[in-house]
Amino acid sequence: MNKKDKFLTIGQFAAMHGINKKTLMWYDEIGLFKPISSNPENGYRYYSYHQSPVLETILLLRELDVSINEIKDFMKNRSAQSLKYLLEEKTAALDMQITHLQAVRTLLCTLSRNMSTLLTMDLSEISIVEKEERCLITVDVDQDTTFEQEVELIRTETEKYHLGRLHKASYGSMIPAASLLSGSFNDYSKLFIEIPFLAYQPGLHIAPGGKYLKAFHKGDWDQLPERYQEILSYAESHGLKLHGFSYEMGINENVIDRMEDYIVQIEIPILE
Repeated sequence: MNKKDKFLTIGQFAAMHGINKKTLMWYDEIGLFKPISSNPENGYRYYSYHQSPVLETILLLRELDVSINEIKDFMKNRSAQSLKYLLEEKTAALDMQITHLQAVRTLLCTLSRNMSTLLTMDLSEISIVEKEERCLITVDVDQDTTFEQEVELIRTETEKYHLGRLHKASYGSMIPAASLLSGSFNDYSKLFIEIPFLAYQPGLHIAPGGKYLKAFHKGDWDQLPERYQEILSYAESHGLKLHGFSYEMGINENVIDRMEDYIVQIEIPILE
């Protein structure tokens, strides 16, 4: 007799699949997965090696958070087509979960980098950094746009991308480099939303990859034009041409209580 044709006790079968035998007993009780035979005198359950693929399928579906009722329905009409459909549906859901976790990880890494920057930064320093191309969601604003209107514009855009919560993205403001060069330091024209792993689609703003001038400003926003003048002087003295937009983003909102401690990160593309 082939060894694969021999019956296995519930303990042996459970051990072979790395589960507790109580799980098999429960599956039997609810009619999801029954032993190949049971001893009517002592109630001992016995399983066949050939039942393993079916149990492994059930365990896989459970690992994918498929409900017991869904698995029962599948088991009643088990076929290659029904399993294919179920696996494709769960794979799509898993892909969404992976994308979400990757986005959360990216945000955690960004926050961690911001904290590292805060611990080591020289607020007076102006540096040149390399950045990758990014896709940004933007909304148009001008000097007449109220704070309440800005909040509503951001809320409307985040709803379009099903963010759910604001912490899943980074936010900032944009001012044209041309405005800075002409001395119009309050000529903000856009707010931006940066969502990790956002693929390009028409209407998105592309923040170019390449070299950027990077600086910081702490405290009163009314003094921000003075910081921009320092940045422009640095660019001129080093023969650097600025273009596109200046991207401003707060980096320490999570760890301050007073607005005078607020630090803005400023990054402006350099024309190469």
